[in-house]
Amino acid sequence: MRILTLNEENKKNILENLLKRSPNQYEEQTKAVAEILDAVKTRKDEALFEYTKRFDRANLSAETIRVTEEEIADAYGKLPKEVLEVIRKAANNIRIYHEKQKQYSWFDSDPSGVILGQKVTSIGAVGVYVPGGKAAYPSSVLMNVIPAKVAGVERIAMVTPPGPDGTVYEGTLVAAKEAGVTEIYKVGGAQAIAALAFGTESIAKVDKIVGPGNIYVALAKKAVYGHVSIDSVAGPSEILVLADETANPTYVAADLLSQAEHDELASAILVTTSKELAETVAKEADRFVAQLSRKDILEKSLDNYGYLLVADSMTDALDAVNEIASEHLEIITKDPFQTMTKVKNAGAIFLGEYASEPLGDYFAGPNHVLPTNGTAKFFSPLSVDDFIKKSSIISYSREALEPVYEDIIRFAKAEGLTAHANSIAVRFGKEVK
Repeated sequence: MRILTLNEENKKNILENLLKRSPNQYEEQTKAVAEILDAVKTRKDEALFEYTKRFDRANLSAETIRVTEEEIADAYGKLPKEVLEVIRKAANNIRIYHEKQKQYSWFDSDPSGVILGQKVTSIGAVGVYVPGGKAAYPSSVLMNVIPAKVAGVERIAMVTPPGPDGTVYEGTLVAAKEAGVTEIYKVGGAQAIAALAFGTESIAKVDKIVGPGNIYVALAKKAVYGHVSIDSVAGPSEILVLADETANPTYVAADLLSQAEHDELASAILVTTSKELAETVAKEADRFVAQLSRKDILEKSLDNYGYLLVADSMTDALDAVNEIASEHLEIITKDPFQTMTKVKNAGAIFLGEYASEPLGDYFAGPNHVLPTNGTAKFFSPLSVDDFIKKSSIISYSREALEPVYEDIIRFAKAEGLTAHANSIAVRFGKEVK
């Protein structure tokens, strides 16, 4: 990994390099995605099966696209018991954490007859995309589905790419059953997003689509926004470790690689006040890469988006942390809790040398669906809030409206909206022309 001095020029260059990974930069894929979306919207199942055959080499039909209860039961039989046990423990932690996020309807009244409030309602139908391809992600199932269940969503339709034999990884199916998915379909890519957004003969339309995927999935979600809601347009995975001289370089190197192995576009950055730490981390990272199974991916990721930045002070380091606004931020300093108070922008913050990023990915409970590409400056992790709608409640008695109705008429006239004014005036025997 390259070691650089943290200065304004290097920070600017790094930010520009990271932004190249944004889904907004892929014009060629955007055109291909638009064609797929239009085909599925127009020809529905016919196009869905064609694209699944073309991209996943799986022959599907209306009879086989939906995962059956028998297939799920078979998945339970194949999955090692110890893995099932871990899935259940993780699901419980995730459920407990997200239960604390629940919001409830509320109403407030006063003696004059004014009642104001907020009605909280869960979204009716949610589509969850679960990646396949280079790796299977049962953890992604739990993180996307459980908050929806906690929110009270009644219909949760999951889509995931099948293998050429038309099967789905048993861990994914078991996690879906444990989390509470109501229906599962063997389809992936932009065509799956189109099916969820527009509906086909086999897959009914949903109201919101969540879940990560490749660039085609990300661009498809962006394109269907407005027809349905989405969680976000996710970019490649990111980790930033903020460390001082007290950090263990072996831990830091291992943690950086935990995200770099996701794909060639993943970024792994260390910001530290210790040049000695940076140099040792570089050596440890090289040692780990040489022995890890995803060596090729790690090397490409680190070559393109891996940085070890040495700052003059913790203030400068924190400025860079807030500017980069990483998806995952680990703070390994002498007093990580104090350091954390200076952080403004990060998806998830891990404090101390034993809170490594994979703890959040799999087990702790907070959601691992996080803002990427600097969007932590204005987006939050996936939560129960993403699966609810809020309606404002307003009720006035005549006695409550009478003292203020002329103010409302005056305001409406100031905006030139006489019908608005008239709607109030007629209730008191007057008319506005």
